[in-house]
Order: sequence, then structure tokens, then C-alpha cells
Amino acid sequence: MHVPVAAPVPAAGRVRSIELPEAEPAVAVHAGAHDAIDVTYGELGRWAADHVLAVAGPVRGTYLVGPRDTPAAAAWRTEIGRPVVRVTG
Repeated sequence: MHVPVAAPVPAAGRVRSIELPEAEPAVAVHAGAHDAIDVTYGELGRWAADHVLAVAGPVRGTYLVGPRDTPAAAAWRTEIGRPVVRVTG
């Protein structure tokens, strides 16, 4: 998951802080439980290909509403951002 912070934070378990380069993302919001989130990733990938865009960096996921906010999976909203660049030539 992608969580913006003002400064690096100490590593804790599997969580670590890295600096991501600035990017122009293609964004989709997945609604609901994560057992079908791969469908949203696929739709975003197809949209990028249809618009002659190539992925240009790591995918960034951000919980807009997640498990910490509500146990009701139907209410979860996850923003998926894929940095993209226009393919030329």
C-alpha cells in the first residue's frame, strides 16, 4: 500500500519507507472486497493500453475506505494508481 508521509519513518516488521519518484498515474477505484481486485487491475491495464500508455513504475495502492475504517467489505474503496507514460513511435 502507498501511504504519503512528510518524512521517512523507521522500518517496522514488513513495513518500510521508500521514496517514490513523482509520476503521472492512471487511476481506478476498486469498490468492495479485495478478492476481486485483480479485475480492477486488469481494467486499468486495458484502459492504459487502449490509450497508448505504458506502465512506468510501481503500482500505488491507497485505502480510501479500508478494513481499519469498517469491517463491511462492501464499503471498502481502494485507489489503484499506475504511473504511466505515452508510448511514441
